[in-house]
Amino acid sequence: MDVSHLIEQKLTDLGLDQRDLANAAEVTESYISQLLSRKKPPPAPERTDIYDKLGRVLKLPPGKLAGLADLQRKQELKKKIENPAVPLFKEVRQLLIKKCRRSKQRQLRAIFEKEPFGEMERLITQKLVDVVKAFVREELGRENWLRAVARESGRSYKQMRVAVLDFLDADVFNITPDNCVGFLDPMIVSWDIDLASFGLEIVLNRRIASANVKRFEFVEKQAASVKEEPGLRKFLNDRSLSGDVTREEVEFLRCLYFKNGRRPTALYYYRELQNFRDPLHFRK
Repeated sequence: MDVSHLIEQKLTDLGLDQRDLANAAEVTESYISQLLSRKKPPPAPERTDIYDKLGRVLKLPPGKLAGLADLQRKQELKKKIENPAVPLFKEVRQLLIKKCRRSKQRQLRAIFEKEPFGEMERLITQKLVDVVKAFVREELGRENWLRAVARESGRSYKQMRVAVLDFLDADVFNITPDNCVGFLDPMIVSWDIDLASFGLEIVLNRRIASANVKRFEFVEKQAASVKEEPGLRKFLNDRSLSGDVTREEVEFLRCLYFKNGRRPTALYYYRELQNFRDPLHFRK
């Protein structure tokens, strides 16, 4: 049973319809329709607030929908990882180049075109998306901010919530032109990368974000005395699994200890990270 099947079953049992769900989750009926018809994958539980809202109206146990969605997404992720990465939409790449420091635009364009969706393009795209998503995620619970942004973009409040939820669920593999127009373009003023050290600087729109300059450095450090698990190293190197992992979360994963010669895989660390993030697994 997947998320759509469970929701449809509960709708029938309770005599509810898609409008009831849309009102409960504060999204459009179109969003619910696409979710139930499987045209839209279930959003990641840690990136959305709709599962709690839907669960209450559907009278489901807390965490039931979120857990099912997490399992469904992991199955899809395994399929995605096994398939070769496809190039970004043309509009997404054009935006990356446009926002790049002018003196490096030609050089970066040549790199991108030589190896479509290669390591460099994926690294930069993922980091830009991560930075904007971190800000948007903080603002999701602020109704006034959502309504203000909705007015600026000529959308209704529910349409804006849907756009935010879609963007928060996007990753480097499925970012769309709509994500760029709605979030990356207005929020990112420019970015620059040091091709020698891969240090990245991202300048955000000062009118939207108070901390408008973000810098990321790849710093060489003395090797730790504790041997790092190969599975953890593979997890950290795979941006599709560890794209938004924080320093605190990495330290937590490094502290995990395994006996009897059992070696965890990259997918194990991905699942452990989701467990670590889930508030249902901890007591206050």
